[in-house]
Order: sequence, then structure tokens, then C-alpha cells
Amino acid sequence: MVGILTSHTFGQTAPKDSVDQLSAKQDTVFRFQRAINYPIASFTVNNLGELYIINTNNQLKKLNERGDSVGVFNQVTKYGKLSYVDAQNPWKTILFYENFSTIVLLDKYLNVLTNINLRKQNIFGVKTVAASYDNNIWLFDEQENKLKKIDDAGKVLMETVDFRLLFDAVPSPVQIVDRDGFVYLYDPKKGVYVFDYYGSFKNKIPFHNWKNIAVIEKSLYGFDDVYLYRYGLGTLSLKQYALPAAFKNYTSLKVGVNKIYFLKNNNLQVYSLQ
Repeated sequence: MVGILTSHTFGQTAPKDSVDQLSAKQDTVFRFQRAINYPIASFTVNNLGELYIINTNNQLKKLNERGDSVGVFNQVTKYGKLSYVDAQNPWKTILFYENFSTIVLLDKYLNVLTNINLRKQNIFGVKTVAASYDNNIWLFDEQENKLKKIDDAGKVLMETVDFRLLFDAVPSPVQIVDRDGFVYLYDPKKGVYVFDYYGSFKNKIPFHNWKNIAVIEKSLYGFDDVYLYRYGLGTLSLKQYALPAAFKNYTSLKVGVNKIYFLKNNNLQVYSLQ
């Protein structure tokens, strides 16, 4: 597969002729590696290349980088409809059931560790949760407009000030990523809000309407229907890669370390990302 690469520094507009020249250069960015012949409804991947796939029978299976099954969880629907799986921490998988305000924690082999009813902790209106660097859990409390960190019992360990005191328009994040000393909250309508581990706001990155953001090796990744974007957090350089035609109408598209994972028609394919 062939990707088309364009590049510019964020906040600057490249001259039209230079953009056209860059766009005309074809770069072998995406190379097919393998397909996983398994009826997959949804999936996620961590930075170790471990895949967490939910099949069409609502069974959660964990595959290592070689594709071997290393864990199975059969009670996916026990707490209602699963909203998503967070696998940032390979030792503790987080299942989040938004409609039931419930978090289920699994160990590295997908055995149940515990579950947390957020309503019993007086935490309401949560849309997104994520693993924290110190083996706890980040979440955004929509009712109090605060980023909070809780432990496995649901106890609040840390929280930010009310976002209404920080921002004119309060974000409603759909994704949280903890990576390399920072916490990234993504609201597709407003952008990426960056905090340090003490809950202090650092900066805002105004990228809108991306899907499935990821932070890998000091780069921020995201997708729309046409491009894969890579933004250098240190260099402030934005690159965009045209998605191959085969990716059109994808169900889900996610980035791992030097790989891109593409789900369409319940089939998952893995491509190398150069």
C-alpha cells in the first residue's frame, strides 16, 4: 500500500507549490504485514503490541505480539453494553460501562480483579477513563468538570480545579491518554488539553475532529476519514499521511508502535508504519 505524505510546522502555512510538490511524492508508508482471521467487533492495542479484541460473540481475547492468545474474558456483557477497553497498562485492563457508571478491572490474563461503581463514589457523568502511570485510574467528572485520579476502590486521590475556572468553554473529553509525564484529554470539537501529573494545565493543541488519538515516542497521532496525522510534541511539526483506498469506510483505525491496525467488515489487518 502507498501513503502520500505532506508536512508543515503547526501554526504556519506552507507555500502552495511546496505542498503540491510534497503531496506528489509517494512514500511507502503503509505496508501490509498480516491479517487476523477472527470475527472481530472491536479492538484496542497497547504499546507492547498486545491486541485486545472483542469478537462478534462478545468474548474479549488478548493476543500477544505474535498473535498467540494469552487471556480470555467471557463476561463482557455482565455489566451491560461495554463502552470501550483501555489497555494502556499491560498489567491491568480497564473495561468501562458508561451507561452503568461501572469500571471492571482485569489482570494481565483477563481475570477479574475488582469492579467500581462510580455512582456509589458520588462520581457522575463520566464518559471516559484511562490507566494512570502509577497503576491508578484517570477519569473526567462531567458533573464537577474536573479531571480526577481514583484508586481501585474508587477513592479520589487527586483532582484538578473546576475546569470552568480555567476555560471559557469547558471541554467534554472522549479520550484520556497518560504518557511520558503528561495527561492528554481529547475533545474532538475543542482539541487536546495537556496536563501534568499534578493536575496543572500546560497547554492546548487545537486539532479537531480526529479519531482514536495516541501518544507514541513523543508524537501525537490521530485520524480522520482521509489522513493519518502525526504531530511532533517536541518539534511542533505536523505530518499527514493519505490513507490507502482499501481503508475507506473503516470501522476502526488505531496506531501502535510502528504499526497501524485497520478494522473493516469484522476483519483486522496489521500494517507496518514507516
